[in-house]
Amino acid sequence: MSPAKKRQTMGKMTRERELKERRALKQAKKDARKLAAAEGIDTEGNEYGVASGIAAEGDELGTTNGEEPGEPSEE
Repeated sequence: MSPAKKRQTMGKMTRERELKERRALKQAKKDARKLAAAEGIDTEGNEYGVASGIAAEGDELGTTNGEEPGEPSEE
């Protein structure tokens, strides 16, 4: 007599999915640090571990201190 096949609970599947997501995020951060180190960008002190100087998705390049792009600086 063979044992009946037990089905996986939704709770276990959810926990495993969340674990895979956390591992993927951790690996992405690790890869970003390696890439930044290879390019010589300092990521120390950055709470997210992402290289400073790289614009986040949706950010405008060339804007600093809340200035709008295209506005002349007051220097």
